[in-house]
Amino acid sequence: MHRIESHKKMFGVAGKIELEPLKLKYRSLIKEWHPDKIIDDEERRAEAEIKSKKIIEAYHFLVGIAPETQAANAEEYKRITTSLHIEEFVYKGTTLKITFAEGIVYEYYGVPKSVYTKMVNTPTLARFGRRHIYDSYIYRNISK
Repeated sequence: MHRIESHKKMFGVAGKIELEPLKLKYRSLIKEWHPDKIIDDEERRAEAEIKSKKIIEAYHFLVGIAPETQAANAEEYKRITTSLHIEEFVYKGTTLKITFAEGIVYEYYGVPKSVYTKMVNTPTLARFGRRHIYDSYIYRNISK
């Protein structure tokens, strides 16, 4: 959840993520921090390269968890979570990464350790996921 909040803070997003204002802020930040704008100062150029990479990463992250994006992909998400089996899952911090068949990978944010522990001990992963994970936490598709 810290990751979500830090990215939202970078873009000045309070509350619900909306794509159009996010896109405008992204363009503004990239224009300000684009490394090609800095010619004479190598130190500042290096700083701008790092900052622009962070801006791009944060933008893609926020677009992935935006309600508009999830609504647009709802049918495919439902197909994946109801018909594909879980091949692997990894828990780190409060992030649960689930790999489904076909190599499709989703991250779920804010998952308590107690829920992960129950998932490890469940005899039916798919059923547990449908009941306790898939529609309960902020998620995004991280498949390449």
